Amino acid sequence: MYQAHFGLREAPFGLTPDTSFFFNGPQSQKALNTLLVAARNGEGFIKITGEVGTGKTFLCRKFMQSLGPDFVTAYIPNPNLPPQALILALADELSVLLPKDADQHQLLKSINLRLLNLAAQGKHVLLCLDEAQAIPLDSLEALRLLTNLETEKRKLLQIVLFGQPELDAKLARPEIRQLAQRITFHYDLGPLSRDDVEFYVAHRLRVAGFDGARLFSRGAVARLYVASGGIPRLVNIMAHKALMVAYGEGRQQVSRSHVALAASDTVASKAPWRARWPWLAGAGVLAACTLSWTLLNR
Repeated sequence: MYQAHFGLREAPFGLTPDTSFFFNGPQSQKALNTLLVAARNGEGFIKITGEVGTGKTFLCRKFMQSLGPDFVTAYIPNPNLPPQALILALADELSVLLPKDADQHQLLKSINLRLLNLAAQGKHVLLCLDEAQAIPLDSLEALRLLTNLETEKRKLLQIVLFGQPELDAKLARPEIRQLAQRITFHYDLGPLSRDDVEFYVAHRLRVAGFDGARLFSRGAVARLYVASGGIPRLVNIMAHKALMVAYGEGRQQVSRSHVALAASDTVASKAPWRARWPWLAGAGVLAACTLSWTLLNR
């Protein structure tokens, strides 16, 4: 829509976890380093927590991409499953050949044989579970039992939990204290700082092909930080809308007012000014989108 106007190859603020846009800020780099060190250590559970929109899924994808050829990864994006279904999902991810109508014993035996085969090839197996706060308690216990699979020298399966803060509350429950004791590495992702937002926006614009001076004014970035609270997903949503507004006005730079309109049109915005003029903001963004569509179809 606005890419050609601003000299971009692609939209810079998409919500899909495209790892080419991964931002090596202080927090994300520390979290990634923690994951890589823990994976090489090969013991226990690893836990990454963070509020909605802080980039846990993005980090998970980058982590799996960063592992060497001696790692095999299984990824389950929605682990809100009963124990049997969760173990079947793991078997599917590891390409385990199962007999028809396999019972629990056959399922676990087949997974164990597959893990032993991979270990014999020098492979380390990691299971990454996104949205881990949604895992039922009995399924968490099933995961703990899976990590009992081992050779004389090392564990056959390592598990990484990515979840919202509710995961910590769940792990604090006494009935799964044995799992909590096995968490050897953990990291909590917080919001971006004011400076991080500045670098984050510039980084995504650069990856998207922008090679000009400053597309977002300093005031726009400051307002974007306040409105988003440093949450990367909200930064993306409002930066995208602000670009649409600026494009609709034919501007070459995003200003404070463009971000204010974008924030006021965003339900999750933390901007203190949002409640003052929601009808005007909605109209402004809608008008910008309408104008953009008109220009594109001339």
